Amino acid sequence: MKQIWSPWRLEYIEQNQKKKSKTKCFLCAAGSGSMVKNLVLLKGRHSFVMMNRYPYNSGHLMVLPYRHIGFVEKLTEQETSEMFLLVQKSVMILKKVFKPDGFNIGANIGGVAGAGVPSHVHFHVIPRWLGDTNFMSIVGDTKIINDSLNRIYNKLKKQLELME
Repeated sequence: MKQIWSPWRLEYIEQNQKKKSKTKCFLCAAGSGSMVKNLVLLKGRHSFVMMNRYPYNSGHLMVLPYRHIGFVEKLTEQETSEMFLLVQKSVMILKKVFKPDGFNIGANIGGVAGAGVPSHVHFHVIPRWLGDTNFMSIVGDTKIINDSLNRIYNKLKKQLELME
């Protein structure tokens, strides 16, 4: 059996185990809590942008409504419009900071579609680079993130301030 030590994932595992007993989801808490602690980069009127604490790639962002809703078709027009504008702004910020070759932008709606939090719809904005998949992800089924979340947050926040 292959083992790779990744203690930072324990928080995610424990969070999922406790999720059923929580009255408020962590995405809702992120929208109303400390921006820095929750890795929230930008707040709009109806939605916000936060970093994914368990990213597929460096700079992996999520755009989501403040309202706890699991169905994209039940988003209001204001939420939908603002969320897509925040997706666009996320792409612009990531292009400036990381200069990716492309992006994956999408949402997993429902548990069977891979949604980690099916009760709170959110869109992923994931920067991609030519060659960002290597032998570790193919052979070892392991993804390596090469920068800390705090450092990435500070880079993105600084760029956001320059753009405003």
